[in-house]
Amino acid sequence: MATKQRGRPRSFDRETALEQALSTFWEHGYEATSVTDLTRAMGIGAPSMYAAFGDKQSLFEEVVVLYGRTHGSISERAFAQEPTVRGGVARMLREAADKYTEDGHPRGCLVIYAATNCATPEVEAALRDRRNANISSIESRIRAATATGELPPHTDAPALARYTGAVLQGMSQQSRDGASRQELEAVAELAMRVWPEV
Repeated sequence: MATKQRGRPRSFDRETALEQALSTFWEHGYEATSVTDLTRAMGIGAPSMYAAFGDKQSLFEEVVVLYGRTHGSISERAFAQEPTVRGGVARMLREAADKYTEDGHPRGCLVIYAATNCATPEVEAALRDRRNANISSIESRIRAATATGELPPHTDAPALARYTGAVLQGMSQQSRDGASRQELEAVAELAMRVWPEV
């Protein structure tokens, strides 16, 4: 005896809907994006959104993971492909200047911008943890480079990592304020002059 299928099959492409949600959160930030904004952008009703993704917070968590694999993979790629920490940071900042200002998506960084005026403690904490993890990763690379002689022994790894994170976050906001790619590339180049050389 055939089992009766429960519920209607999904009438939308989940990945496309997730990308549309990503764009909406990226444009407006977490708090300012309503469920209505999301369902309008995704082209589905609220019941379908809840059935496929859970609530707004669960959807956002999935969006952040997708962003990290795609637009937000700048630092991971830079460090994987550059042989030195200095080269990795320089590339990360250059690529950020490009990515933060390119056409086809909102400006800046989703993980930085979405936290603006965020009143949901769990979301705010998750985004802060993600940003701090990036700074910790840079700090670890600086410490390793100091130990191998790539950077001078007196290098202040925590301060240099925090400075690099501040530049990256500032570039994101500057791009939202209209800075061009060339202007941000100049910031990136200037930022690298602070980096010590052996």
